[in-house]
Amino acid sequence: MKQFLRSALVLTALGGVAAGISSVAAHHSTTMFDHSKTLTINGTVVELRWVNPHVSLSVNGTIKDSEEAGVWVMEMTSPGNLVRAGGWTRSAVKAGDKVQVDFSPLRDTSLKGGALKNLTIVDTGQVLTANIRAQEMPGLE
Repeated sequence: MKQFLRSALVLTALGGVAAGISSVAAHHSTTMFDHSKTLTINGTVVELRWVNPHVSLSVNGTIKDSEEAGVWVMEMTSPGNLVRAGGWTRSAVKAGDKVQVDFSPLRDTSLKGGALKNLTIVDTGQVLTANIRAQEMPGLE
């Protein structure tokens, strides 16, 4: 009976570890975005959601050379990474701000969303990046 309980405990522990690994790997996948393309949306900020594990930005606007307007949801990295990337704070952009957003679109083109690369606040010209590796590039202040 002791051997059976020990075996059951080991199998349960291994199953828990395997489930945890697969969910972590799935969570951090970016295969839903087409990183070979960069699109630009011009619009107005609807909402900046400054939450873990990923900050998101909703923008009501249009893609250049496109007639279709709507709310696009941009995903970014964590708040901590955005602060380290430079310029981001919870109040960096506010609802109503006019912005230009460069992003990698979702592979499913029926959905309006993507992975934000850079955001320019139209009124000030301030550029914010969501690329944590950009802080290592020359010329980024």
